[in-house]
Amino acid sequence: MATAPPATYEQALAELDRLVAQMESGQLPLDQLLEGYRRGTELLGLCRARLQAVEDQVKLLDDGQLKSWAPA
Repeated sequence: MATAPPATYEQALAELDRLVAQMESGQLPLDQLLEGYRRGTELLGLCRARLQAVEDQVKLLDDGQLKSWAPA
């Protein structure tokens, strides 16, 4: 049964953090560990895609250049 993708980047990242914590605990049975790994790769891909989309939008706004950001 497929799980729906999270609605936001933040939700995907939070779910990924929970999965990693569960997997690192060593308490998951092998089947759940494998399913967690599969879900984690889906979430990671979703996060990377959303970050790339934002980077592409920033480049568009900055005339094709991705400028360095320095905190004030």
